[in-house]
Amino acid sequence: MNRRAALRGGATALLLIVGFVAGIYVDQAYPEWVPYIGHRNVASVDLSPVQEATRLIQADYVDTNLDTSKLSHGTVQGLVSSLGDPYSAYFDPEQYKKLLQNYQGRYTGIGIYLSFSSTNYPVITGTVPGSPAATAGLQAGDQIVKVGDKDAKGITGDQATALIQGPEGTKVTLTISRAGEIKTFTMTRAEIQVPTVRSAMVGNRILYVRIYQFGSLTSTEFAAALKSGLPGSVGVVLDLRGDPGGFVSAADDVITQFVSSGETFETHGRNGIDRHQVGSNHAAPSEPLVVLVDASSASASEIVAGSLQVHQRARLVGTKTFGKGSVQQDFKLKDGSDLHLTVERWYLPNGQTIDKKGLTPDVVVTLASPADEYDVAQPSLGYGKDTQLNAALGLLSGG
Repeated sequence: MNRRAALRGGATALLLIVGFVAGIYVDQAYPEWVPYIGHRNVASVDLSPVQEATRLIQADYVDTNLDTSKLSHGTVQGLVSSLGDPYSAYFDPEQYKKLLQNYQGRYTGIGIYLSFSSTNYPVITGTVPGSPAATAGLQAGDQIVKVGDKDAKGITGDQATALIQGPEGTKVTLTISRAGEIKTFTMTRAEIQVPTVRSAMVGNRILYVRIYQFGSLTSTEFAAALKSGLPGSVGVVLDLRGDPGGFVSAADDVITQFVSSGETFETHGRNGIDRHQVGSNHAAPSEPLVVLVDASSASASEIVAGSLQVHQRARLVGTKTFGKGSVQQDFKLKDGSDLHLTVERWYLPNGQTIDKKGLTPDVVVTLASPADEYDVAQPSLGYGKDTQLNAALGLLSGG
């Protein structure tokens, strides 16, 4: 089967706002052609209780104006939930349309990057230049306390997406905590196209490249950043902080730019082992390289960082990564909905898994505050407080 593969994972999202899947971006193989979902020999499942329950609800539930579409979607959702897999999911037709837009870096929202915690409020780590959020004055380091009248403590990415995104032209109100002060911002949702890659020259001729997510345009955007930035540079900082993952093919392409031969990573599934090999486009096979990672670097970003580390092609700086090592595939159902199902697990070229463990940086450096992180979209703000970036620059300069 010819497939475009993608991995997603992590705890940060550019919520549609950009919001991808469940706030923990799931690893994903996204096929160009989707086979009939019953294409493998499987044990039979007794669905008679489901059918009986459906008939009873239709016949005896007190309200007669039942939404049969919701009943159908809820049934499939229940099947997926029974797997106990946080990365398998079901999307109704409208949710799936938005998911496809996200893969392409298009969405309708306010344009904020968020990091999530199961025990705290979401934190804004950046805004998209020119977006409603940027225009309204939202800043990195702001905590989202409420969306409308909904308390935001502990919410996941999919919950935040459902609350914050909506039709273009409609309004959403966020209650923000900033330095102990509570502020309220009301913004009008807009359609936004977000590049997945941004770059700048920093320090002493060091090319800084930030990958926000591995989308369908990342390979092209990353190659363009290297083509324009490598001449005259003496090293590269690849920033994967907050990168929740994306297309496997894009991860392969990014690794290939820095590694001349060998395996990028491998997947293990029902059909055996699939070893991904380095491609043919090597723009910087010997350029000194440091990769920045943090707790929200996940899936495809962990593939890139881990593979470059295993190949001894780069040193990692930052904090331990998220630890997401499974692969999901999208199966489009007849009604336009989507079954997002775990089908494989991925491993580094040395055979090691990072699932539930993450990658350990070669140099551990923490940030005092998310607001200290360098924003390549606003380079005039500088990077003096970005301890992780400065540590990377020190390594590249021989420090």
